[in-house]
Amino acid sequence: MKIMMFAHGGSLNRGCEAIVRSSASIIKERISGAKVFLSSQKPDTDGMIPRLDGVYDGTRTEIRKYSMDWALSFLSFRLLKNESYALRKLEQKVISRIKEVDICMSIGGDNYCYGEQPQWYEIDRSVKRSGKKLVLWGCSIGEEDMSERKLRDLKLFDLILARESLTYNMLRAQGLTNVKLCADPAFTMEKEELLLPAGWQEGRMIGLNFSPLVWKRNKSSHAAVHDLMKHILQTTDMTIALTPHVMEQDNNDYDLLRQYDEEFKHTGRVILLPDNLTAVQYKGFISRMRFFIGARTHATIAAYSSCVPTMVLGYSVKSKGIALDIFGEERLVLGINDISDSRKLISRFNEMVLDEAELVDKLRQSIPNIKRMSYRAADYLRHLG
Repeated sequence: MKIMMFAHGGSLNRGCEAIVRSSASIIKERISGAKVFLSSQKPDTDGMIPRLDGVYDGTRTEIRKYSMDWALSFLSFRLLKNESYALRKLEQKVISRIKEVDICMSIGGDNYCYGEQPQWYEIDRSVKRSGKKLVLWGCSIGEEDMSERKLRDLKLFDLILARESLTYNMLRAQGLTNVKLCADPAFTMEKEELLLPAGWQEGRMIGLNFSPLVWKRNKSSHAAVHDLMKHILQTTDMTIALTPHVMEQDNNDYDLLRQYDEEFKHTGRVILLPDNLTAVQYKGFISRMRFFIGARTHATIAAYSSCVPTMVLGYSVKSKGIALDIFGEERLVLGINDISDSRKLISRFNEMVLDEAELVDKLRQSIPNIKRMSYRAADYLRHLG
């Protein structure tokens, strides 16, 4: 069985790296002889990922103005309101690889949470025209993200694997019968433990991840997180480890966290982890923390899967669904509108500290089953093939 992962934006987003790493591993563990290839929009960022059988250049092809392709694209859209010709040209590097594999696997996770995705829709149609199997792997989609166009695309898939129950139930309610429930593959990802940096206090570390993506959606959240850090430093003896997880241009956690590092450096109890670690190395640090506060989903998955009590900052259906599947409730997940309220952040942090033993116990009970659900995705894939 030959599988091509696509819809991957590159591994400067360590969550995307975590998905690819863990997916390749569980597929090869569960499916004998499977070959796994990755089509990447930033192939130069994926070289550190083991167990891949090849990385393809999945960058978009520029349509030069006034070229024949440009003219045909223009006329097709202008006269027929059809963008397919242009999209096929833009995505031709991915589409050209479809014939080489048995299964094409869209792996973006939350790609379908951000409006219409006509480029993926065109690739999906090309997969089906080629007679190949089409899989949506480990997805989260909110009801607010759905549209008639998106639903038509989802009906093309031979298999949709929802990574949490909120998405699963919503898609089933939409009439889709090709949906199975699993868990995010990154729950199974290994860790790599590096030497601890200066200032690290064993057993007294709180990880903090914050993202430009969340900050841009709620500008007042920056000050509220500042107040939370101030509260932690004033009321505990713990050290805060600022933990970046995405280092993309215009979406760089490190740049944002560096501002907090400069503001609190004088306390001697704030450290900033480097911006050049791999997903497994970040997990190595997160796994040795006592608590974690995070905006990036896969940073929080690294914490959950290491049984570290975790508070989630202002995200979407995926964070709510993941917490629901672990705890039976949306435990310690703050919505995007909540995270500008310093009092709410501090109250939830205090709740996490107070309930530490209970949270650790619940994670130890739940995470083995969540990991089994991650592996279940590969079993569904094997039966499809």
